[in-house]
Amino acid sequence: METITLNNGVTLPALGLGVYQSRPEETAAAVATALEAGYRHVDTAAAYFNETEVGEGLRRAGLPRKEVFVETKVFPSDYGYEQTLHAFEKSTRKLGVDHLDLLLIHQPRPSQFERTVAAYRALEKLLADGAVRAIGVSNFMPHHLERLLAEVDVVPAVNQVELHPYFQQPAVQAADRARGILTQAWSPIGGITFYPGPWREDRRNVMQDPTIAGIARARGKSAAQVMLRWGIQQGRSVIPKSTNPGRIAENLDVFDFRLDADEVRRIDDLDTLMRTGPDPDEPRGDFYDRPIPEG
Repeated sequence: METITLNNGVTLPALGLGVYQSRPEETAAAVATALEAGYRHVDTAAAYFNETEVGEGLRRAGLPRKEVFVETKVFPSDYGYEQTLHAFEKSTRKLGVDHLDLLLIHQPRPSQFERTVAAYRALEKLLADGAVRAIGVSNFMPHHLERLLAEVDVVPAVNQVELHPYFQQPAVQAADRARGILTQAWSPIGGITFYPGPWREDRRNVMQDPTIAGIARARGKSAAQVMLRWGIQQGRSVIPKSTNPGRIAENLDVFDFRLDADEVRRIDDLDTLMRTGPDPDEPRGDFYDRPIPEG
C-alpha cells in the first residue's frame, strides 16, 4: 500500500474503502472484508447514515485502532461551532472510536457560509485538542477555499471532490496543490454513484470507455484498476466504493504496475468537464437541513 503525507505530517493510505450508498445491512461486512483484504483506510460520513455499521466492521476485523485510518464528515445541518463539536461526538460514538484520523466538513453551503466557517473553526479546536489528527473539506471549489482561508487559521489537509477521467477538475486540483492540500477523489472510477436530478442527463459510464478498456487489456487489468492507478500515480487519494468482496479485492490490486506517460495522457484527454454529482454552488432546498440522528 502506498501512502501520502498530508500537510501536517500525518500519513494516510493512498487507497481507501468508500461506503457512500452502501446499504447499512451490507456495510459492516464490506468494511470487515476490506480490512481483512489489506485496506487500512475507510471513508464514511454522518449523512451516509452508516457510521454505526462502519464501526461494527472495524470491530469485526479486530485490528488495532492505530492501524486503520478512519475518516468521516460533518453534514451542514450540524454546522456551527458548538453543533459541530457535538457532531464529532455523535460520529465517534457511532463509529466506536475515541478519535478520528480525518474529519471533513461535507459541503461549502455558500448561502450560509458563516455557519460553514464556524464548523471549520470547531474542527480546528478538535485538531488542537488531539481529538482528530487532520481536518479538511469536501466538495470545495477554489472560490470556496478562498473564502474559508480568509477566516480560519489551519489550511485544510484534504479536499474531497468528485474526480474521475470524465470529470477531472483541473482548477480544483491546481488550487489544492498551490495550498498544499491533498485532492481526494470520490467516485474515482466514475459511473458507480448515481444521483437523482437533472445532472444525470446524457450521463456516460466511464467503466465502458474504449480508451480505458484498451489500456486495461494491454495491462491485464480491469478498467477500474486502470482508473485507480491513474489517480494514485498522479498523487491523489482515491476511495472507491464496493460491497462486493471480489471487487473490493480487485480495487486494492493496483500497486504492482505503473501507467506510462502516453497512457496517462490518453486518460487525461478524456475529460468531458461534466460533473455527474451535484454542483456545490447549486441551492438544494432543505436537503442540507436533514437532521443527523444521535445514534
